[in-house]
Formats: sequence, C-alpha cells, structure tokens
Amino acid sequence: MSRSEIFRRYVAADPANPLFRFSLGQALLTEGAAAEAIEHLRLAAASKADWMMPRILLGKSLQAVGDQPAAKAIFADALALAVAQGHEEPEEELRALLATF
Repeated sequence: MSRSEIFRRYVAADPANPLFRFSLGQALLTEGAAAEAIEHLRLAAASKADWMMPRILLGKSLQAVGDQPAAKAIFADALALAVAQGHEEPEEELRALLATF
C-alpha cells in the first residue's frame, strides 16, 4: 500500500484534519501526482497562517504543473515565514527556488 493510499483513508475518515491533508499532499507530490496534491496542500496551508511546510510543497506542486505565477507567489509567502521563524535551511531553499523565476 502506498503512502497516499494510507493517507487517503485518514482524510476520508476526517476530511477537516489539516495534518491528514498535509500528509496526503506530501505523499502525492512524492509519488508524482502534483496536480492532485494541490487541493490538499492548499487546505493545509489555509488552516494555519504560519505553517510554512505546506506552502513550500504547494509551491513545488504548482511549479510541477506549470503554474509559475502561483508557485512564485506561494514561495514568496513561504520565504517570509521562513525568515520570520528563523528557519535557515528552508530560507536557503526558497531563495534558490525563487531565483529560478
């Protein structure tokens, strides 16, 4: 059973749980299903204004499906959170991602 199949079950049991949505989105992106991951990562990101990780993965998902303007905006939002929260490695990654636009 794939990770996404496991998390699909969790989401089916509790669709409002942002952690389940995040985990499903992360699994889908890892498995190459970026388009499907977007909905779940958007819901996770919307659940908490200062949750950086779903924004990073959402940006990567948007970039993978070719929505460069949306990906850039999400990466910029995530970068602001990384800086504010003192997360140096994500900050470096996000600066590198933003430099590709």
